[in-house]
Amino acid sequence: MSTTILTPDFNNSELAFQAKSHAELKRTYRLMKLVDSPFLTKIGPPMLTLAFQLGLPIKGLVRKTLFDQFCAGESLEETAATTASLAKFGVQTILDYSVEGEKTEEGFDATLEEFIATLEHGSRHEAVAFTALKLTGLASVELMESIQQGDSLNAEERVAFDRFKARLTALAQAAHSYQTPFFIDAEESWIQDVIDARAEELMQTYNQEKALIYTTVQLYRHDRLAYLERLIADSQEQGYILGVKLVRGAYMEKERDRAEELYYQSPIQPSKEATDRDYDLSLELCLEHIDHVAICAGTHNEASTLKLTQMMAQRGLPANHPHVLFAQLQGMSDNISFNLAHAGFQTAKYLPYGPIRAVIPYLIRRAQENTAIAGQSSREVELLKAEIRRRSRR
Repeated sequence: MSTTILTPDFNNSELAFQAKSHAELKRTYRLMKLVDSPFLTKIGPPMLTLAFQLGLPIKGLVRKTLFDQFCAGESLEETAATTASLAKFGVQTILDYSVEGEKTEEGFDATLEEFIATLEHGSRHEAVAFTALKLTGLASVELMESIQQGDSLNAEERVAFDRFKARLTALAQAAHSYQTPFFIDAEESWIQDVIDARAEELMQTYNQEKALIYTTVQLYRHDRLAYLERLIADSQEQGYILGVKLVRGAYMEKERDRAEELYYQSPIQPSKEATDRDYDLSLELCLEHIDHVAICAGTHNEASTLKLTQMMAQRGLPANHPHVLFAQLQGMSDNISFNLAHAGFQTAKYLPYGPIRAVIPYLIRRAQENTAIAGQSSREVELLKAEIRRRSRR
């Protein structure tokens, strides 16, 4: 059975950049031209990090360039303007307090308070579909590594682990109270088992009636398709709705470097083609179980996105099916987001926010990811150029 679904046209630059003024369009074009340079993307991050460490006055420059392109503000209140702008065009919001790698118990508690604030904010703003978080904002990387390695925890570490679990319980209870779902983002493989275990525990408890909590599966890892199959089987057996965000991943170079340095087999797929294959197979697998699996297709890949819309049509699923969400990052792939929304699909933008210095790791990954994806930056530049030309001819 098939259903009539509009086919999004990802070449439609008019729809893609309808939210931008001509001045904003030109400014974005100039910035993306810089991001398209592998040389600048390679030398820029260490220079940026060093400049902040030295206390150089570059905050204003970062704010007007990378930060304004990829983030929605330094505070939760500042995100409201971007949320409202996107909502005008049918694009929802995923709020992401992009602070990670905290070191102190006080810092973890403060991050928890901010996460809960985003959930409460989401309950009051219909356009906020989800919030997102990294568990390294709630517990130290060192603690997670020790747990994953099977080390015996000392008394202080056991207390820290109990506090970590208590924070997660408080977070999940707040999500249930406010009925605002959230994504648990994936992180590096050497702490991911700990994150997976916590996500599964929370989903089993809180996803009985709806997908309130989503885990994330990174398909650039060669073992993740099998993991997804196991997750689906477990959710069926235990009677909860599986929430899963499917991404390709953002830690590839770091993963390869660490595997080489420590002499273990890299968890990364042997090729991009293998990643693409497993990503599309994962989409298909989730659709086969769509009654009890809710998915977020977090991708900038036009082919995978189009394939998912076609698979939905073939299965007779409406474009706005409540268990299917498409998502792209703020500042990237507007041609996918706005054209999907125009065609009636549930679509959202990841809106990171937080103090500029604290979100530098996020900004660096975004610039590097845009360059690492074959042709991604060039595609953005060409679409921006096409829209500037179209508007100039009017």
